[in-house]
Amino acid sequence: MTITYKDAEGIEGMRHACRLASEVLDYLTPFVKQGTTTKEIDRLANEYMVKVQGTRSATLGYQPPGYPPYPASLCTSLNHVVCHGIPNDKPLKKGDIMNIDVTVITDDGWYGDNSRMYIIGEGSIAAKRLCAITYDAMWHGIVQVKPGARLGDIGHAIQKFAEASGYSVVREFCGHGIGKKFHEEPQVLHYGRPGTMEELQPGMTFTIEPMINAGRRDIKELGDGWTIVTRDHSLSAQWEHTVLVTETGYEVLTLSAGSPPPPAFVNA
Repeated sequence: MTITYKDAEGIEGMRHACRLASEVLDYLTPFVKQGTTTKEIDRLANEYMVKVQGTRSATLGYQPPGYPPYPASLCTSLNHVVCHGIPNDKPLKKGDIMNIDVTVITDDGWYGDNSRMYIIGEGSIAAKRLCAITYDAMWHGIVQVKPGARLGDIGHAIQKFAEASGYSVVREFCGHGIGKKFHEEPQVLHYGRPGTMEELQPGMTFTIEPMINAGRRDIKELGDGWTIVTRDHSLSAQWEHTVLVTETGYEVLTLSAGSPPPPAFVNA
């Protein structure tokens, strides 16, 4: 396994890319409302990246082996869509929940990756709770990050919290190292045993992005080759930050003016 450790210059590059990725979500937030289509959100995002930021989308045309090229500048995953939902012409409805996942590439080649949940209008109590618990689950993983900890500690913290709250953790998708490539080593599982897998060291940058289902953890892929949904049609939520392992702990790189604040337990 080849993990890239970022030096001071690389850390600055990642800070910049990740802040820009978060600022795309800040920009989009006022447009995420009843009646807007996800295709319109995609168009606005692309325009903002290219014309305002001077970045480009990492997902547009992205084609891992065995996949069709991804056709949009971001992913919009609604309700029972777990991840990789493709923007379309259907208007958002009151009560929908949606994950918007944005990855930008800066002009000097660094990638910033993050996602947030949005509730359209007044969501149901169940939908609001799922989104809130998933956010907390991500942070339960983030606070494990420090030199000498292990990747299994992150996954275990997320799984323990999510399952204790009555939810299930999707296992087929995980966080990942990121830098001058979209997906680097290591893989960051959102379940696992403490004290297992790679040891964290300063200079590592990776995403923590748990996908949490209200029902069972089983998923299936739709015919477009990208969209992943819950097999039992239950709601699914996801949040994502990119983090840096520092000399003493962690730094969340994908923070900007509009980022939701960390949960109370983080600073307790």
